Amino acid sequence: GASWQMCQVHFSRAVMNNIPNRDKETVAEKLRRGFENPEKMKELAEDLRQEKHSKSADTIDRFSQDIWNHRAFPEEHWKKIRTTNGLERINKELKRRSRVVGAFPNDASLLRLDGAILMDINEEWLTCWGVNESGYGAGNLQKTWHATAKDHRIL
Repeated sequence: GASWQMCQVHFSRAVMNNIPNRDKETVAEKLRRGFENPEKMKELAEDLRQEKHSKSADTIDRFSQDIWNHRAFPEEHWKKIRTTNGLERINKELKRRSRVVGAFPNDASLLRLDGAILMDINEEWLTCWGVNESGYGAGNLQKTWHATAKDHRIL
């Protein structure tokens, strides 16, 4: 199956949610260092358990394996895919641009608009972020959209 990347920001919030204010600064610094490698994250969980912050330690134990999946991709992509910020931005853009149209006459028209928007975003990634044929994404979005469009008899 596909791997699932836990957003590091949401992971951090979940860990910090159960930390008292007096300890937040120290734990936040340890958490930042914990993102450097899995061993540091395990050490943080042990430290938190010893300091009676078992809920936060349990959160680390439960989700820490999912915060490393972005490392299966080239290192130059890590910064963009370790959080869900990119996905959230894409969803906002789709919502913003489709709101202008209002009601769509059919599913195909919505799919055409969203496909065009996603192709624009893909083009931006190709040109601005250096994703190329050897990387992940170059042309793949267009191929996927065209295959989907043909399946739905849009093209």
